[in-house]
Amino acid sequence: MIKNNNNKSMDLTLKIWRQENAQARGRFETYKVTGISPDCSFLEMLDILNEKLVMEGVEPVAFDHDCREGICGACSLYINGRPHGPDHGITTCQLHMRKFKDGDTIIIEPWRAKAFPVIKDLMVDRSAFDRIIQVGGYISVNTGAAPDANSIPVSKENADSSMDAAACIGCGACVAACKNASAMLFISAKVSQLALLPQGRPEAARRVQIMVSKMDELGFGNCTNTYACEAECPKEIKVTNIARMNREFFSAKVCGEKKK
Repeated sequence: MIKNNNNKSMDLTLKIWRQENAQARGRFETYKVTGISPDCSFLEMLDILNEKLVMEGVEPVAFDHDCREGICGACSLYINGRPHGPDHGITTCQLHMRKFKDGDTIIIEPWRAKAFPVIKDLMVDRSAFDRIIQVGGYISVNTGAAPDANSIPVSKENADSSMDAAACIGCGACVAACKNASAMLFISAKVSQLALLPQGRPEAARRVQIMVSKMDELGFGNCTNTYACEAECPKEIKVTNIARMNREFFSAKVCGEKKK
């Protein structure tokens, strides 16, 4: 990785994908930004660009963002050929301009996947993930008073693994990194966080089948074990979750559990 270790401001060339909607023909447009601080975040740099465009009477670049704290996954940008840019274990909002150098050309694109159609410019519709969660990413339990602590034994290993899987923020970097636009890492994280706990076991067989089926229906590709998803995941979700999901899926098929 190239780091800018001084406090001098940077002048950059941005090649940004502009597209009116999913049906429109997109194109790259080139912009110049000057005086960018190396301590500036990537989204702040885009804010500076948009302020400049507005002052010039040009329509600003549309990009998605929300928390700007690395916990929502909305800031999904493909930067110089990498989801979330040239750093490890971060979202785009956590990327700082010191990861680039003065005079760099930065290529900025939206996620590119059939299941993530472009809304406008750098924004894509990631609601396919929501639809996968809706069909099975939950447990059905009776409401009422909270159970006594430790009334349901859970091993520390399973609890830790479940919490690690639950760290997934559904940003879609795994899909963007995969040559097949597979959502297997995302789904496996959601399957694992529930299947590893007693509360998730009663619906485990149905859950894994219906979520995988919905993934296929929405147009995501298949996993070919290149590990690109794990390498680019901002929350460092492990591909061991995919292995666990496959075991759950085959077990459900062998046992004859039907989807409902």
